Amino acid sequence: MQTRSFPSAPDARSPAGAEIRYLIEGETDGMIHSTVPAGQVNRATVHATVSEFWHVLSGEGQIWRRDDSGEETTVLRAGVSIDIPVGTAFQYCCTGEKPLEFLCVTTALARRQRSNDR
Repeated sequence: MQTRSFPSAPDARSPAGAEIRYLIEGETDGMIHSTVPAGQVNRATVHATVSEFWHVLSGEGQIWRRDDSGEETTVLRAGVSIDIPVGTAFQYCCTGEKPLEFLCVTTALARRQRSNDR
């Protein structure tokens, strides 16, 4: 069982460049709070072993995603949730005057493989 208060300062930076605060971590899963400062464009990246689910808390931004089925750009604003499956190329930015803040839940590929073995 875990309980954690919201960290007062960022714990790290994501591979794409956003400030992150670790909220809860499991063996193959985790939840972070991410902050993208106004005007910041994060590096394009592809996760090889992790899928993500995002829920936007505040601010405005955009995310570009591309996989084998195509590509799209989605407006990010409070209340919007998206997924980033393993192998999806993506890049995001904060387009508003205030920081873009979102919760991100990660799920490692190993967890899904174990589930498929059952």
